[in-house]
Amino acid sequence: MTSCLNPYLSFDGDARQAMEFYEEVFGGTLTLNTYASFGGSPGPDADKIMHGMLETPSGFTLMGADAPPGTEHTPGNAYSISLSGDDDAELRGYWTKLSAGGTVDVALEKQMWGDVFGMCRDRFGVSWMVNIGEPRS
Repeated sequence: MTSCLNPYLSFDGDARQAMEFYEEVFGGTLTLNTYASFGGSPGPDADKIMHGMLETPSGFTLMGADAPPGTEHTPGNAYSISLSGDDDAELRGYWTKLSAGGTVDVALEKQMWGDVFGMCRDRFGVSWMVNIGEPRS
């Protein structure tokens, strides 16, 4: 197996909803494991997500989990997930779904460098960048 770099997102109790949302956006196979399914003790955190992984038909892998019990969830603004390519319809479809119910920071439109680009935060506060380039001939 080759090495991979995968985004791993942390949530404050809504990892299940977020990962199911990303499954709707990107398609693919979603695996969710709760703290209870990994032998955690019963209690208020038993049904929270200890590890979630979405593998998509486009080859994306997105992971996420609820913050571990007893740790503080501190959302950050020091990262964005970038989607880029030249498949206009596919990338615009992702943009439409990700930005719905969220905040558009930069409208998805042609930029000075020639590509179509936009930035948004989805309804879970995750920052996304979408860049649509011209198809290479």
